[in-house]
Amino acid sequence: MRKIREILRLKFECGLSARMIASSCAIARSTVADCLGRLPKAGLSWPVPDGLDDERLEALLYPPPPAPSSRVTPLPNWAEVSRELRKKGVTLQLLWEEYRQSHPDSYAYSRFCDLYRAWGKCVNPSMRQAYKAGEKCFVDYAGQTIPVVDPDTGEIQEASLFVGALGASSYTYAEAQLHQDLANWTGAHVRMFRHFQGSTRVLTPDNLKSGVKRPCFYEPDINPTYHDLAVHYGCVVLPARPRRPRDKAKAEAAVLVATRWILARLRHRTFFSLADLNVAVGELLESLNHRTMRHFGLSRAELFEQLDRPALQPLPEHPYRFALWKKPRVNIDHHVDVEGHYYSVPYTLIHQVLDARIEEFTIELFHKGKRVASHPRSRKKGFASTLPEHRPASHRFVEWSPERFTRWAATLGPHTEQLVAAILSARVYPEQAYRTCLGILNLGKRCGPERLEAACRRALHFGVRSWKGVKNILDNRLEEIPLPVATQEELPLGPHENVRGKTYFC
Repeated sequence: MRKIREILRLKFECGLSARMIASSCAIARSTVADCLGRLPKAGLSWPVPDGLDDERLEALLYPPPPAPSSRVTPLPNWAEVSRELRKKGVTLQLLWEEYRQSHPDSYAYSRFCDLYRAWGKCVNPSMRQAYKAGEKCFVDYAGQTIPVVDPDTGEIQEASLFVGALGASSYTYAEAQLHQDLANWTGAHVRMFRHFQGSTRVLTPDNLKSGVKRPCFYEPDINPTYHDLAVHYGCVVLPARPRRPRDKAKAEAAVLVATRWILARLRHRTFFSLADLNVAVGELLESLNHRTMRHFGLSRAELFEQLDRPALQPLPEHPYRFALWKKPRVNIDHHVDVEGHYYSVPYTLIHQVLDARIEEFTIELFHKGKRVASHPRSRKKGFASTLPEHRPASHRFVEWSPERFTRWAATLGPHTEQLVAAILSARVYPEQAYRTCLGILNLGKRCGPERLEAACRRALHFGVRSWKGVKNILDNRLEEIPLPVATQEELPLGPHENVRGKTYFC
């Protein structure tokens, strides 16, 4: 029984404060204030009527709560709300307003949000993240591999499974690859976008070396080729942070599903080629995407048609062509070395570091983002591809010239001068011989001008016209060996009455 009568007596007869009443009755001060506030609301005053007992007094001050309403408020279809929320521009506020139009006396906005969050806790935690349609694609390799047997040698190679999943619909792409190198990595993206018939705005990979050169929590260094692919398809690469698997929860879930649905079903089969393996992977992938998901009541393919497909970016006219990037430095001959072949650039870029884009058939060279040269790709090592417009004009001062090399060589000896002159005259463009001449003349700094002069004399005798040939002579000290003396049979014949000459036959 509440201490109502004692609270009223202490207040109105003794004149105590609420704090003192609470201390005397061992109750909270808020309870005292609540009891005193209910007295006038119940139409009573002190002293209370004589015939009013404690039970009736409590019933007047603390009436029972009203009976709950029998009206049933229909709950929204939370799975439908989740699907609509992934569409661009759709918010919970908008969905609540649409819900209230059909049910005017239903839940308020705050209660609507609470119920939706409570529903979200009942599904897979990775599904709590709201991905916008067509926005993100998560890519990764499965940890489990598939053996592929060479039918001729019996050698077994382990194939990796590349998996890509769209954020909104979880629509999945998968293919098997023998290597996780840059060519396979970018090629898988090209085929994945072709399978989706569009590209997303964001690519979220793991920190694989083919995608991210140097992982960093704040500023990861994206591989230039991977960045080139993203630019071609209008994407941005936002890799997951190191040791933060929740950044790519969709990829982790897709890899797990692909491992259970595809790899587990292929564990008893033997494949003798990668093509056969990918046919089997494609069949199982089709069934995976058309399998109904329990939480949504729809398949990945159905969600893809509703959400992601309309929001994907259109594919470019041509698919991405694989290209490697390197940073060569322009030498004094205004050529850059790309895979052993020399390509010319404008002579004003001497000593500058360029960006070389290496495709299958072309080489493009860039300086500060601007293309400065383009050449057909050549695989002839040691040769040069030179464009005439890249050479300096004859009236312009050039730091390096054939005359400068011959003057330098003359200071070392006459045979050195003859060899350098022969090398320069043997090329269509003298600039193509600058590297060879520079290498030969620099050998004099290491071995001394006397040894270099002797080596050049031997090189001239045997027709050697390369830096490597002269270097081999010096390394093996062949310049110390006397040159062979021509025999009588080897000496040229002089004028003789028995020598008829070519005029005899005219």
